[in-house]
Amino acid sequence: MEVTVRHTSGAQFVGETGSGHAIVIDGPEDIGGRNTGARPMELMLLSVGACSAVDVLHILRKGRADVRDCRVQVRGTRADTEPRVFTDIALHFTVIGRALRENQVERAVHLSAEKYCSASIMLGASARITHSFSVEAVD
Repeated sequence: MEVTVRHTSGAQFVGETGSGHAIVIDGPEDIGGRNTGARPMELMLLSVGACSAVDVLHILRKGRADVRDCRVQVRGTRADTEPRVFTDIALHFTVIGRALRENQVERAVHLSAEKYCSASIMLGASARITHSFSVEAVD
C-alpha cells in the first residue's frame, strides 16, 4: 500500500492513494492554511471510524442481518503537550435495520474492535479506545 502527499500551497496538501483517489488536507489559518480540507488528525479519526464501520457492516451482512444504515460517531481526546497524540478515542455505532438483534450488533462491534480493525488496534497501542452501540429498528 502506498500513498503520495503533495504540497499545493500554504498548509494545504493533496493526498493521493494508490487506489486512485484524492483528498484535500489543510491546516488552520494560523499556520498558513486556508481551512479547505480535513486536518491530518481528523483523518485519523475518520480512518478508525470507517475501518471499524466496514468491519461491522461486513460481519452483520455475512450473518444475513437486514442492515439499512450504519453511522459511527468518533470522538478523540488529545494530550495537552506535544506531540499531542490521542489519549482516548470513543466510537459509537448507530446501526439501523429490520429485526436486528442487539447481540448481533454487539458481536460485530466486538469482533471489529478485537480482531479485524487494524486502525483501531494500531491506535489502541497508545490510546484508550472504547466502543458502544445503539440499534434502531425500521419496518
